[in-house]
Amino acid sequence: MADEYTPEIFTLTDEDGKEQEFELMDVMEENGTVYYALVPYFEDPESMIEEDTELVVLKAGEENGEEFLTTIDNDEEYERIGNIFMQRISEMLEGDADDDEE
Repeated sequence: MADEYTPEIFTLTDEDGKEQEFELMDVMEENGTVYYALVPYFEDPESMIEEDTELVVLKAGEENGEEFLTTIDNDEEYERIGNIFMQRISEMLEGDADDDEE
């Protein structure tokens, strides 16, 4: 029997107060900052394939002892971290494809 996959879901609230669910794809730390790679969550995997899904990259912040996720305002930092996540996720997916072939 195959292992059942249970995604880690984050409910995020945007600046307008609208909530949306995201699935965690990867987490990494660089230079003391924790970054999160997320994609919009769909209960039906087919919907995710049909949608033009974009990777959302956020970083952890802390205020008054409360941890939160925030956008990366620096374009260079966002592009650098986004590229690292894309490479890591691509390698994970390639590894999954190799496992499926065995």
